[in-house]
Amino acid sequence: MALVLAKGARLWDSEGNEYIDCAGAQGWANVGHSHPVVTAAIQAQAETYVAGQESSYNDQRALWMRDMAEVFENSLGWSGCHIHPSNSGTEAIEAALKFARLSTGRTGIVATMRGFHGRTMGALSLTWNKNYRTPFEPLIPGITHVPYDNIEAMTEAVSDDTAAVIVEIVQGEGGVHPGSTEYFQSLRELCGARGALLIVDEIQTGVGRTGRWLACEHHALSPDVVALGKSIGGGLPMGVTAWRTEAGQFQSGTHGSTFGGSPLVCAASRAVIEVMAEEKLAERADTLGLWLREQLQALPTKQIREVRGLGLMIGVELRGKVTPVLQQLMERGVWALPAGLNVLRLLPPLVIEQSDLEQVVEMIGQVLE
Repeated sequence: MALVLAKGARLWDSEGNEYIDCAGAQGWANVGHSHPVVTAAIQAQAETYVAGQESSYNDQRALWMRDMAEVFENSLGWSGCHIHPSNSGTEAIEAALKFARLSTGRTGIVATMRGFHGRTMGALSLTWNKNYRTPFEPLIPGITHVPYDNIEAMTEAVSDDTAAVIVEIVQGEGGVHPGSTEYFQSLRELCGARGALLIVDEIQTGVGRTGRWLACEHHALSPDVVALGKSIGGGLPMGVTAWRTEAGQFQSGTHGSTFGGSPLVCAASRAVIEVMAEEKLAERADTLGLWLREQLQALPTKQIREVRGLGLMIGVELRGKVTPVLQQLMERGVWALPAGLNVLRLLPPLVIEQSDLEQVVEMIGQVLE
C-alpha cells in the first residue's frame, strides 16, 4: 500500500482508504502527523535558515539545547549535561558507544537478549535478533548479551573491562517487555560500583510514549547516558545522545555530524517539546494506555496470552502468529505493528481520540474471534 496523506492519528492510502494509525509510523509520531504547531515551526524556519555547518553556532540549536537540558533535569535530576544531536536513533547509539569507550578507557559493552538498538554496525552489534545480525557478521568485538530483567546475569557479565551497559526500559522490538524497578535500581548500583556507564535507549520509549517524558521516570532511574530518536524530531530525522556532565565530554573534533543540530530540525524538535507540555501528552498516554490495556484484557477471546506495556506502548501476545492478524486489521482500517512472531504491538500517536481506540479494540476483538 502507498500512503499519501497523514493527519493526527489517521492515514490515507493512494486508493483513498482511511486507517486509524496504531503504528505511529514505527513509533515516531507521538505528537501526531503534521501537527499544526510543528508544521508552522518547520515552515517558518525553512524560510530563514535550513542547515549550515556543525562547527558554527545557530540560534535554534542553542534554544533547543536549553529546552532539552530542562527535560533531562526534570526527568532525570541531571544538574548539567552534554548533548550531541544527530540524524537518527541508531546514530545516537553509535555516539553513546564511542563516548562510553572514550570516557572509561574500556572496550566491553553488555547488552540484553531481545534488545534492539539499531542497524548500523555498532548499534547492530548490540541488537540481539540473529536475523538482523547474521548477514553482516563479524560485527564489532567486545559485546556480551545477557537475559533481560535478570540482575544476577548482569552482575556476572559486568567486569573491570566493561565500558557500559545498555538497556531499554521497555523492550520494543523484542516483544514489548517492561523491566522491573528492582532490576533498574540494582543495575544503577552495579554500574556505579564497577565504573561502567549506564546507557538507557529511550528511542522508542521516550517523548511521552510510556506515560512519562522519559520511561526512566517510572523507576526513578538516573542513567549516565540517554539516547533519543524517533518522535524527538516531530517527523524530521533526529537523534539525541545526552550524558550527565560528571560522565565526561567529547573533545573538539572527536565526534561529529554534518546535519546534526540543523536549525530546521531543532525548530521542529522545539515545537514537539512545546506541544508535549501544552497538550499534556505524557499524562494523556498514561491515562489512555491504562484504559486501553484494560479493554484489551477484557476481550472475550482465548487467542490472547498476555497484554503488557506502559502508557501507549502496548504488546498483545497472541497464541498464534501475528501477521494474519495484522493483515485482517488493515482490511478493517487499523494500521498496527508486530513485535516478533506472535506479538501485536500498538504505538498510536499520543493525540489519538479515545473513540478511535474504542474502534481499534472492537476490530481486534472481531479479528481474534
